[in-house]
Amino acid sequence: MKGSPHTRPIYMLQLFITGASPNSINAINNVRAICEAYLPDQYSLDIIDVYQKPWIAASEQLTALPALFKLSPLPVQKMIGNMSDTQKVLKGLHLGNV
Repeated sequence: MKGSPHTRPIYMLQLFITGASPNSINAINNVRAICEAYLPDQYSLDIIDVYQKPWIAASEQLTALPALFKLSPLPVQKMIGNMSDTQKVLKGLHLGNV
């Protein structure tokens, strides 16, 4: 139902990582688990390895990694760390009341 007031937004997420480091792997696993638990069929997650695409780190002004960007729904949010604190990630995604 397009335009229905009950339509749930699609969360557009970008996770910036540094190769297969333990922090990167933990961040990937944690973000996927949170999304599957709280946003099933309601998210798009792009995982971007800045070792493979170093120009992205400069263009996004990334100074610490892993970093998770929520591009939509607005407002844009940016979080840093391995995303192990589920409540902090939920708050960053504006899902704190879930």
